[in-house]
Amino acid sequence: MKIYTRTGDAGQTSLLGGTRVPKHHLRIEAYGTVDELNSTMGMIREMNNDAATLKTIEMIQEQLFTIGANLAMDPQKTTAKIPDLLDDDILHLENEIDRMNTKLPELKSFILPGGGVTASWAHIARCICRRTERLVSHLSEEEEVAPILLKYLNRLSDYLFILARYCSLLEGKQEIPWKPRG
Repeated sequence: MKIYTRTGDAGQTSLLGGTRVPKHHLRIEAYGTVDELNSTMGMIREMNNDAATLKTIEMIQEQLFTIGANLAMDPQKTTAKIPDLLDDDILHLENEIDRMNTKLPELKSFILPGGGVTASWAHIARCICRRTERLVSHLSEEEEVAPILLKYLNRLSDYLFILARYCSLLEGKQEIPWKPRG
């Protein structure tokens, strides 16, 4: 199988269902940013050695592929069977947030992104997740998008914030509180 098709050489691509759209179409931006997030999650996975976290990150990466597939389809034309996200997927994120949070010191102020290399990557992933959420929210105002995608992305950004704090703890790094002038 060849990786190149030459069908996108003029700046167009196909959605699942065959609809041709420009590569800068909002739907393409949304699932392209999901791909960026998934790649960043892969970086975090490679830097982590906490068994529960590794299992969750792999699950998240699978779910991000599901989100990307849902965003890549033309909801009016595709007949492809795309996997669904489930409320249990969101519940799993919430349970993992709670698990990690019980081990963390109480948060008394905003913290600066950082706190070790893995934590820094988790903060980057959180920012990419928030951008993804903004793009999917915008897309949902113009086209059909399953509401659970936004709910999942919102919870995932919460997970990534707590993951960053947890990685700082595991690496023995200090969180740096924000000290506003004034």
